[in-house]
Amino acid sequence: MLGERIKRLRIEKGLSLTDLARIAGVSKSYLSQIERGKQNNPSLQFLQKIAIPLETSLEYLLEEIEDQVNVHNTLDSEWQLLIQKAIQNGIDKEDFKEYLNFLKYQKWRNTKKDL
Repeated sequence: MLGERIKRLRIEKGLSLTDLARIAGVSKSYLSQIERGKQNNPSLQFLQKIAIPLETSLEYLLEEIEDQVNVHNTLDSEWQLLIQKAIQNGIDKEDFKEYLNFLKYQKWRNTKKDL
């Protein structure tokens, strides 16, 4: 169940197994084993690393239910305030997605410079 959930989220985000492993800083082979159900007990540290690029919470990854919890229950008050301010300033979902893609590109570009 956990592996299936991770794989579904990864595909929804348009990430390959290699992409997610690289972004999260985890082993591609271990991630593959998790997704295929060959490894069933990943550490919380591993789950924290992959939760960030999957834009989800540890709670969701570990829960037995399929539906994510209401976003207001999983975001702390600072995140809620930032989102409210962004909306008040006219930033819509598409703007936010574009900004996230820009940040991903910047990070990717910076990793290429380091090589």
